[in-house]
Amino acid sequence: MLVRDAMSTVVLTIGPTHTLRQAARLMSARRIGAAVVHDPDTCGLGIITERDILDAVGSGLDPDRETASAHTTTDVVFAAPAWTLQEAAEAMTHGGFRHLIVLDGDGPVGIVSVRDIIRCWAPARRAFAAAG
Repeated sequence: MLVRDAMSTVVLTIGPTHTLRQAARLMSARRIGAAVVHDPDTCGLGIITERDILDAVGSGLDPDRETASAHTTTDVVFAAPAWTLQEAAEAMTHGGFRHLIVLDGDGPVGIVSVRDIIRCWAPARRAFAAAG
């Protein structure tokens, strides 16, 4: 199975000046765990995750003053839609993260998460167990 088969095509893109509260509110409304941060003036594309927001708030930072840019991961590993789920899982394991932005052409077309991969692999494992 390929990344394109598992990825979410709901890609929330925010700007670097969004506050953490704004980012959290938008992510929560869409029931997603990560947002693409687009900053054309600096790094281009980055990612902010629910864990980034949780770490910031948990350490006492003000979610109404802290901006996405201060908590964005900019050394992002991108996936291609044609990657296998195994390749995506290996990249996540190697990098220690749970989301990959999927790029095709000029921009993001999806995000694949550990949850997406498990959702795809779980039925195959059940079918394998039932057959054996």
